[in-house]
Amino acid sequence: MEALLSQFSFLSNQALHDKNFDPSTIEDLMKFFEIEAYNSWASMEADLEKEVQEAEMSMKDAEDYLDSVMESAMEEFRWFEHELDTTAKAELESLVRAGENAKMMGKSMENAATIAAKKYMEAALHSATTSMKSAWKKGLSSKTSKIHPS
Repeated sequence: MEALLSQFSFLSNQALHDKNFDPSTIEDLMKFFEIEAYNSWASMEADLEKEVQEAEMSMKDAEDYLDSVMESAMEEFRWFEHELDTTAKAELESLVRAGENAKMMGKSMENAATIAAKKYMEAALHSATTSMKSAWKKGLSSKTSKIHPS
């Protein structure tokens, strides 16, 4: 491009000083400027296309990495969820067993209390019966001793 500018400067000076100067030489030079500009534009376009492809590849790599990280995180989440479910089920089963044991203990204590109450009632009834018999016998024995002549 510098060579073309130098040539243009030279031809411009020549056009100013030479009356027989042919303007078609500047037109030919202008065509070279146009070709140089087009080549420069095509080169920039190719560089830009290369950068776009590199950026797209970089984006693809980043997307693949993100997908990999997300899949790893989801796998870890699924594993954590499974462990949490397993722990929750074990705890639930433990609580159900404890509840069933407490229910059985309650029934056992209820049965023991019922048996104790029945035995208490039987003992109280037996004691009352014995007291009644004893009182009855004393009552009879005191009547018989008064009936005897002295």
